[in-house]
Amino acid sequence: MTVMADIEHPADSGPLTVQDLEGMPDDGRRYELIDGVLLVSPAPGRRHQKIAYRLYGVLEASCPPEFEVVGAPFAVHSGDKVELQPDVLVGLDEDFTDKDLPAAPVLAVEVLSPSTAIHDLNTKKAVYERLGTHSYWVIDPDEPALTVFELDEEGHYCQVAKAAGDEVFEAERPFPVRIVPRELLGRLG
Repeated sequence: MTVMADIEHPADSGPLTVQDLEGMPDDGRRYELIDGVLLVSPAPGRRHQKIAYRLYGVLEASCPPEFEVVGAPFAVHSGDKVELQPDVLVGLDEDFTDKDLPAAPVLAVEVLSPSTAIHDLNTKKAVYERLGTHSYWVIDPDEPALTVFELDEEGHYCQVAKAAGDEVFEAERPFPVRIVPRELLGRLG
């Protein structure tokens, strides 16, 4: 279950900050921050992890040198009130530090879980749109299916593709790569 905690703060403390996350327990849960509000998600399951790791491998194999592919947990920061940890992300190599990506990724990918689907499809999608993340991919592990959103000229996400099962998605952004959702399941498919 994902918990979006609207925490009461002492009178002069304000919302949580990225620095506050450093004090969170290392308990296998994912701690993210959206506009000072804490999101806590349980550790992902096997199917979720299998898809994320196989997608990482497919992206890494096609990744040109000016980009970097990173898997969760790895922080994307925007100011001191937003920290997200997409399941897989692609950023410009020059934008990374050793501990985080303090710039918008060029691609953020979330693999849906029953406890995170609403936030992945709504809350996080809106934050990535606001950050200017060019491409946002959502993978439903049950079908399996990949839904692709890209920013339009006005800076809003539009769904540009959906591939399910054995259908092929030929990505152009952030770089050319071929994705077949069922292949991301490996032996679980």
